Amino acid sequence: MEDIMSNEILNLLNHSDEPLETKEIKEKLKCKIKKESVTRTKIFYRLNLLRGDGKIKGKFTGPGKGVWIWWRIDAFTSKT
Repeated sequence: MEDIMSNEILNLLNHSDEPLETKEIKEKLKCKIKKESVTRTKIFYRLNLLRGDGKIKGKFTGPGKGVWIWWRIDAFTSKT
């Protein structure tokens, strides 16, 4: 499913030099997309769809509730 939010998430992660937390992605998307439509639940849903499609990578980190971090698919591949 391609939509504006998914495209913006892909663009954001593809232009980031470091992994981003879900909360950071939400804050950055608020500037680009109508604010009422940007919720953590919607973003998290799309992040997981993109991860399932192999377009991005993500990992749950930390104790207890922890946080999810997300990065572009080729972020850690060797360029040598």
